[in-house]
Amino acid sequence: MTDAAQTDAVRSAVSAVGDPELRRPLGELDMVRAVAVEGDVAHVEIALTIVGCPAADRIERDVRAAAAMVPGIAAVDLTIGVMTPEQRRALTERLRGGRPARTMPFGPDSLTRVIAVTSGKGGVGKSTVTANLAVALAGRGLRVGLVDADVHGFSIPGLLGLVDADGLPPAPTRLDDLMLPPVAYDVKVISIGMFLRRPGDSAAGAVAWRGPMLHRTVQQFLTEVYFGDLDILLLDMPPGTGDVAISVGQLLPHADVLVVTTPQAAASDVAVRSGLVARQTGQRLIGVVENMAAMTLPDGSTLDLFGAGGGEQVARALSDDSGGDVPLLASVPLSPALRTGGDVGVPVVIAHPADPAAQAIDALAASVATGGRGLAGRSLPFTPR
Repeated sequence: MTDAAQTDAVRSAVSAVGDPELRRPLGELDMVRAVAVEGDVAHVEIALTIVGCPAADRIERDVRAAAAMVPGIAAVDLTIGVMTPEQRRALTERLRGGRPARTMPFGPDSLTRVIAVTSGKGGVGKSTVTANLAVALAGRGLRVGLVDADVHGFSIPGLLGLVDADGLPPAPTRLDDLMLPPVAYDVKVISIGMFLRRPGDSAAGAVAWRGPMLHRTVQQFLTEVYFGDLDILLLDMPPGTGDVAISVGQLLPHADVLVVTTPQAAASDVAVRSGLVARQTGQRLIGVVENMAAMTLPDGSTLDLFGAGGGEQVARALSDDSGGDVPLLASVPLSPALRTGGDVGVPVVIAHPADPAAQAIDALAASVATGGRGLAGRSLPFTPR
């Protein structure tokens, strides 16, 4: 193979390496600056997006490996630089796809299905269900994003293991006015917890915000975070029907809503209210999830610690409210593995896929994955000739 042919082969191999944050090839991102081959040595120059890019080590490792795989290459001489401000601005404009800065990419014409996971009260395991559902959907090959909209009680980073040895969530990488969300188990995640905790803190930062600040935070998560092309965007909502629920209803009136409850009557009665408020904003209720349902003990008996029938009660009440059928999509049993998985940041659908709770959530993911948004009545980004 001639040097010119090898140069082309090395360029193709390096250009195909993916940026782990942007999830797009380096060649498409214009990060490959120069490639040359002299004898059996490949000289490669790439430009990272920012100084101190957290993905630098992985990109360097992947680029070296890709270049070394080309036949006839024995050594790789890699030079790493940083984009100029002009190059970075061009990249951010390309990532936005022509949309102005700080505009909503998840509007009614978006192909991304938005699902808000809500509950009437706290303590029903809504966040645990949401985190595991996101991972289960990603495991089915879908491109999934997750917004931790529970600003006052954020827990998604910990549930997905997005914390370091000190328990600190990683801060998103900033690319000019865009934020790149950290990724866990192929799910792109954003949470207010990623902005509050810093080294030296002894505990998670507390948020004491009222309506306008909460609205602004949710709006920023939806407009300034670069999720890329998603199939599904999940929102882990705060419990109840307060400011965030109203803001999401205003910003995403076309969103689908999944209501989480426990079998307990006291929880199911309140869960109905959260579903009714979502419907009042124009959102569509797609189903109910009953968490902490009866578990089967080793001797074959069942333990219904929180009673029974709450999920069916919520589904029936919401269906009777002239809003169409709202099915009970899943009944997730009590599970020690589900709880321990949340504590250590390894979702049960990954750590113990045969666990009854994991199987129930995977079945929920299968149901959700088949209920995508249709194209009828929406404009597509092309003009017929």
